[in-house]
Amino acid sequence: MRTGAQQGPEIWIRGPVPAPDPAPAVASNTVRRFSWVGTHGGSGASTLAAVYGGQDCGCDWPGAGDPTSVLLVARTHASGLTAVLHALEVFRRGRAPGGLDLDSVVLVADAPGRLPRPLAQQARLIESVVDVYRVPWVPAWRLGDLGGRPPRETEALARLTGRAH
Repeated sequence: MRTGAQQGPEIWIRGPVPAPDPAPAVASNTVRRFSWVGTHGGSGASTLAAVYGGQDCGCDWPGAGDPTSVLLVARTHASGLTAVLHALEVFRRGRAPGGLDLDSVVLVADAPGRLPRPLAQQARLIESVVDVYRVPWVPAWRLGDLGGRPPRETEALARLTGRAH
């Protein structure tokens, strides 16, 4: 027979008991900022900066006040791939200006269609040492029309730069 207080049902919990949630975290809408650095003239750095945001440094290293996270840009022709390999070597040897962080390489198609085998092999070599984002041939960009939606193939780059489709 029971006397006094009523008891509730017994509950057995298996596994760890989660701690109560602290105050909800404030969502951060801070977009990471990048400096687009062309490894050669005509690489497409200016176009990419206009489409995806960020600082266009041309073929120079970021200056004071520019974002220190670097996206190296090159075309997929032979001299472009050679230029990006040279820039990667500069970072590898520690000869890039202090404080810069190489984030990734962006390879911009130099023509429509697939890369010839020797160029594809060189691009795979680059991909073996650093993150690479590829940008396909965009006829509208050639004509200066940068207002349209970026190519579907660049969704990962858009997420990286905070310009998700």
